[in-house]
Amino acid sequence: MAHQAGGQRPAPRPTTGTPEAQAYLRDYADLLEAAPHPSLVVDHRWDVLLTNSAFRALFQDVEPHPTALPVDNFLRFVLFHPDAATVLGDHESSWCLPMLAHFAQTVERYGHDRGLQSIRRDIAQDPIMEAAYRYGVPHWLRVVGEQAAEHDGAVRPLLHPDPRWGATDCRIVVETTRTLRDMDCARLTLVLREAPRVSAGHRRARRAASHLRVVRTAD
Repeated sequence: MAHQAGGQRPAPRPTTGTPEAQAYLRDYADLLEAAPHPSLVVDHRWDVLLTNSAFRALFQDVEPHPTALPVDNFLRFVLFHPDAATVLGDHESSWCLPMLAHFAQTVERYGHDRGLQSIRRDIAQDPIMEAAYRYGVPHWLRVVGEQAAEHDGAVRPLLHPDPRWGATDCRIVVETTRTLRDMDCARLTLVLREAPRVSAGHRRARRAASHLRVVRTAD
């Protein structure tokens, strides 16, 4: 794949796991690197523990951000980074709403988690996003069903910087080994798909008809 990130693969980010778990992650990084599609390992806060070259290539043109880089916390990237819509197609309807819905479920399970509460506070500081979280997400789930908050199997649009892919779709595949599950982690792979190309006008119309504005994108 063109636009591969060069250099050595990064070491796993520190976790609260045992030395055995850390050794597992180091070896798992080799497995992740062999995958041809963008792939990452996240914990329940969406903190990113591992990524492969294909993932880093997908987001290579994203500008620096103090809290929302895709290799740091993927949820924060989707919700708060001004460049998110340049990579994640139909950003609000296809990515923000499902992520907000999944986040709401996670908060119910880990209500006192400091990392999750920090994200919740940042959502509350944006009136549009707060309204979407409190009112838009529950209404959306009533319409489309609770399964829409699940990522595994979802097909979502991407705008890949490699012109051989360009505007395409990806199917999200979520996998959790026993060891990853013990660390409360999961692997997500964005399986790139050869999608029929649509006109720019059709994409604009589809975005405009999707739903209310969830978050502010780039100014």
